Amino acid sequence: MATDELFVQAAKDWDLDTLYADLASAKGKRLTPIEKLHLRGLLLGHSPAEIAERLNKNVKGLEVNFCNTIYQYVKNLLGKGSEKVENWRNICEWLEEAGYKNQSSPQFQVSDGLSLDIAVNKLDILVKKAHISIDKNQVLIDLNIRLAASLPSEYPPIEDSDTDNGAG
Repeated sequence: MATDELFVQAAKDWDLDTLYADLASAKGKRLTPIEKLHLRGLLLGHSPAEIAERLNKNVKGLEVNFCNTIYQYVKNLLGKGSEKVENWRNICEWLEEAGYKNQSSPQFQVSDGLSLDIAVNKLDILVKKAHISIDKNQVLIDLNIRLAASLPSEYPPIEDSDTDNGAG
């Protein structure tokens, strides 16, 4: 398998174009294809040991490489130059907190009990009526809301169905 085919899921979960560009600025030049590959592996939750195994590389050598490259670039980018990377997971957490991770797609429940995962271009929420009450140790919130979502063009139109289930 070609190395550019490894860890491709990262492109769905992370804004790699922006991240690569920002890390290149922190580095002072473009990331190498190997650095991008290693970064994608980390972003998908693979440890340096797992990445080394997948790439048939020496684990210790790869860990040293990460410390001298990717970890430094991320720390410089995020202004964490004085912080120690206690665990490789810190890199993913820091990048997610900085907004490089794509928002997960909302889950929609359909009437037959199946869950449908759909990427939404735009979501409008209109709260028509809200009633908030306190009963003993509970806060009760009753909402009458309308959700309108614009789907990306690659999804076929959804057929109208009666999903009201008599609730009102």
